[in-house]
Amino acid sequence: MSHSFPRFGIWALVHGSRAALQDPAEPYDASWARNKALVLEAERLGFDSVLVAQHTVNPHDPTLDQLEAWTASAALAALTSRIEIIAAIKPFLYHPVVLAKMAQQIEHISGGRFAINLVNAWNRPELERAGIAFPEHDDRYAYGREWITVVDALLRGQNVSHHGERFHIDDYRLLPADPFRARPRIYVGGESEPARELVAAHGDVWFINGQPLDDVAGLIGDVSARTRPDGHAPLRFGLSAFVIARETHAQAEAHLDRLFTLAERDKPLRERQKANIDPNVEMFKTFARSPRVGSNGGTAAGLVGDYDTVARRIAEFHRAGIELFMLQFQPFEHDMRRFAQEIVPRVRRELAA
Repeated sequence: MSHSFPRFGIWALVHGSRAALQDPAEPYDASWARNKALVLEAERLGFDSVLVAQHTVNPHDPTLDQLEAWTASAALAALTSRIEIIAAIKPFLYHPVVLAKMAQQIEHISGGRFAINLVNAWNRPELERAGIAFPEHDDRYAYGREWITVVDALLRGQNVSHHGERFHIDDYRLLPADPFRARPRIYVGGESEPARELVAAHGDVWFINGQPLDDVAGLIGDVSARTRPDGHAPLRFGLSAFVIARETHAQAEAHLDRLFTLAERDKPLRERQKANIDPNVEMFKTFARSPRVGSNGGTAAGLVGDYDTVARRIAEFHRAGIELFMLQFQPFEHDMRRFAQEIVPRVRRELAA
């Protein structure tokens, strides 16, 4: 597995706070102004990537704000100079030809720093209330696989003629082609069997939800052993994690306890959200295994403790094959700065030892 230095990224605050929505230390704010400032500061601090999740309505509370992923990503591409911009996409919301052209344009705006995060949706009302069908789990992945097949070829500048079950495209080509690389990077989320098959066939990086090291190592081993198409580089791996790093372990645990207490105030929202979730989504089965705060596994990855402990655990995940850590914090800006100052240098020393 890789022993070079890992990359670190942040989750954009597209629907506000990640652990508890009613936190006096972090008022709920999913605005463009906050996210712009957040990403610009992350770039200055040395973070490598930002993930902009896609929702058309707030998945927690439809009365709250929700940043739009693709317009925001285009703007961030123009405002930044180094950080990778990863925009999530739910295939049912965009025809593959339209989305490929949008991705190609943001790739040009960014100078070769754009990426797609393919997700296959779990929030049923977001689609159904728009009059868009919400198929069963495996059917969504079949749709996503055909969709990304078209998008991948278009992003490579190929002339595409595709006649599948869902899409019929005749001699279509998008210009100008990518002058920076073969195509933008493709990240894939999801841990079900169809998701694993999809990422092995079309992904460059597999996003794994936060969970213990042994579980992550097992997932990496399974997908690494799968056949890749000819000419594709070996698959790389990313991990979502919520970080609580403090000078002492007791301080970190106290902050975790505080967030658990605050998160209890969101219980009515979580109950309403639960009714909207496809119960077959593997992510939510994983979340049920242990208490946690944060989204996409959150603190289940175990990055809670004193500075040295958190740095050591990150190094262990990296040695197991995690190349990119996509991180959450609360309070976000404050703890993001703390991570850059205290944890990143320790990780470098740990991996250099």
